[in-house]
Amino acid sequence: MTDTPWKTDGWFTSPWNFEPEVTKDWKFPEKIQIHDVTLRDGEQQAGLAFDYDDKIRIAEALAEIGVHRIEAGMPVVSKDDAKVVAELARRDFGPKVYSFARCMVDDVKRAVDAGVKGIIMEVPASPHLIEKGYRWELDRAIDLSIESTTFARDQGLEVVFFPIDFTRSDLTWVCDLIERVGTEGHMDGLALVDTMGATSIHAMQYFVRTMKSRFSDIPLEAHFHMDFGMGIANTIMAVSEGVEVIQSTVLGLGERAGNVPMEETVMALLTLYGINIGIKTEQLKPLADLVQEISGATVPLNRPIVGDDLFKIESGIIATWLLNCGDEFQTEVVPFRPRLVGQAEPQAVMGKGSGIDNCKHFLDKFQIQASDEQAMEVLMAVKEWGLIHKRLMKDEEFKELAEDVLSN
Repeated sequence: MTDTPWKTDGWFTSPWNFEPEVTKDWKFPEKIQIHDVTLRDGEQQAGLAFDYDDKIRIAEALAEIGVHRIEAGMPVVSKDDAKVVAELARRDFGPKVYSFARCMVDDVKRAVDAGVKGIIMEVPASPHLIEKGYRWELDRAIDLSIESTTFARDQGLEVVFFPIDFTRSDLTWVCDLIERVGTEGHMDGLALVDTMGATSIHAMQYFVRTMKSRFSDIPLEAHFHMDFGMGIANTIMAVSEGVEVIQSTVLGLGERAGNVPMEETVMALLTLYGINIGIKTEQLKPLADLVQEISGATVPLNRPIVGDDLFKIESGIIATWLLNCGDEFQTEVVPFRPRLVGQAEPQAVMGKGSGIDNCKHFLDKFQIQASDEQAMEVLMAVKEWGLIHKRLMKDEEFKELAEDVLSN
């Protein structure tokens, strides 16, 4: 870590992030991995479907960016899913390939047939969901988990136990369930699953510390959802307490409000905590664009890290900063350099919110001569245009408007 990890050539964040009072309780593991679930959990977003070719293209892009693990799918869902899992498991392209399964022996057999090395095994883990959602007897969840995880171990699979609705369960009951599975069945890792995204940051710290205390010899993974927008913060809180694996999706795709987005989580770790986990950040935007194109998902133009309009500067005051600072002092205006994530350079644009420096910049761009008074007349016309059209101006629209105003 540099002497000023908050200010590098690539970013400028708050120095308070690294004050000793802030960092003294950090317990970040030496190695943090991304376990990408775009192909499985991401596809559960309503109205979204990936075919075989889609999944292969996304997986190849994930491998290129440096993702450590890929959850290729759930073979029992369809022949197409089974084919994708088997194809990716066959490849030696970087990431370790996992499949997803219910805690059922038949699901494990499908994973074995696909040739994966690891398996994420889900089971309902809150008594109310087991009784009301599944209409099972409570002991059934325990018995199935023990039987199927034992079978998976005997087949040579790495097993990550995945208790659904973990965070809304009775803590004593679910810990007893996990302990029995670990003792009578098998687990190589334990996913802390906030299925409904319903946990506060403070409760997450308590949750992780409780699990670390009770299951100190089992590696922990974070799988959180975004229903209340807390998933990224909760994930970083969990990792700061020693959780080793982040389960995330590209663009935060997923059920309801989606899963934790990889882009924001990776960049927050890098720029706010000085932790580089090996992801090629300059490929975040191209990867997001690929997944957006394939999925048809709507991505807000100002989406953090990868939004198309993120570095278009309309506000007059901010545009003045941008034009005065230039490339050398770019991070005085934006918190990180766009090229760090594969974005285009910041640019001043014209719209209703623009100021006189935006206008003069565009007049110079088109070599249009104008006095200060004339430039202000053009700016007022731009503002009127912006109120009518409610969007940014294209270059040719500004040129035509400016010439028309000045000719009159």
